Amino acid sequence: MTTANIASEEGPRLGLCDIHVDSFVAYLRGQGYAERTLRKKRSVAASFSRWTVRKQLAVNDLNESHLSAFVKCSPFKREAREKFEMAALRPFLKYHRAEAGVPISPLNVSPADDLKLRYIDYLRKERGLTINSIRVYVPLINDFLSTQGCASPETLDAQTVQDFLLDRICNRSSEYARLLAIALRSFFRFLYLREETAIDLSLSVPTVRRWRQAEITPFLSPDEVERVLTATDRSTPCGRREHAILLLLARLGLRAGEVVTLELGDILWRTGEVVIRGKGRVQDRLPLLSDIGEALTLYLSHDRGTSVSQQVFLRMHAPRVGLAGPAAVGHIVRRALARAGLRPSRGAAHLFRHSLATRMIRHGASVAEISEILRHRSQSSTAIYAKVDFESLRDVARPWPAKGGAR
Repeated sequence: MTTANIASEEGPRLGLCDIHVDSFVAYLRGQGYAERTLRKKRSVAASFSRWTVRKQLAVNDLNESHLSAFVKCSPFKREAREKFEMAALRPFLKYHRAEAGVPISPLNVSPADDLKLRYIDYLRKERGLTINSIRVYVPLINDFLSTQGCASPETLDAQTVQDFLLDRICNRSSEYARLLAIALRSFFRFLYLREETAIDLSLSVPTVRRWRQAEITPFLSPDEVERVLTATDRSTPCGRREHAILLLLARLGLRAGEVVTLELGDILWRTGEVVIRGKGRVQDRLPLLSDIGEALTLYLSHDRGTSVSQQVFLRMHAPRVGLAGPAAVGHIVRRALARAGLRPSRGAAHLFRHSLATRMIRHGASVAEISEILRHRSQSSTAIYAKVDFESLRDVARPWPAKGGAR
């Protein structure tokens, strides 16, 4: 029997949300929330349920505007309290609608948010982008939409697009400028295909020139890598999780996104392998080195706990779900570098990947071998590491011209 049926038979006195409060709290408990936090969230959810009784609201009618109205009429007018109540009620409403069998749709969505959601759906279903690629594009498009305010896509023109790009890339890296141009080009192509714009504005996005192999790839020396690993405090749950992540980056050269998407079923204990979900939905198998296996065993058996998420690495605080994205791994790496007293000019998780390739080439590995370990589609992506073998380069370097000619 649905909540709507109960309401029709019992009348509004039961409360449309009331019967789901306890099950919602049990759901949150499974997400790892502390009991003190659960009591607070239960109090807010129960108060909201009683409020819906007084207002005689049906579950089908509830939306975010009702949450805002309830919060505003609270006797506690502090901003922090309002934020806490909204943070508790949004998942409660979503959970309640799902339990009541009401189709879940975005609540109180603005035109810009609706456009963004449709763009994400386009990237996922039509362009076939992975979740990590979408996480790169969306913040950039969010930034663009926020600058446009309530402007309709059909009011956009080439000058607006170029002004935004030139403003955002000022004093930023060439890689950021390249990614921003790619994201904008993709978004405007989507708008044109959906007939949101009369012309294809993707053609108005300037090309950002980034010369291949123009820079020396930053890397850490083997001693610096070991310094970072040993500086991690493995006596704490957080430290053991971070140590396992750092070992995967340093020993196998994984990308940050590959660490995030690593699932429990990807660790093949019997064969001593780990399945890596790489770029382009390609899956590869790499050896599960002994120190990585030991670190993973320690984390999984003592610190990970239970979760509905199949991701290996979870958040340390509730909700106990998988890491949100590559940025979370980058944050872990930056903290680890700071603990070791290292402050590279740029690079985070990829720094270990570069360091592994540099170490291999200095020990005589071929470009083909490094390309296989790093899982590059083309060896041209690996060729950049040949520039960091400075000793070999000295052997082939010609003398610097001097006055009167080289001697």
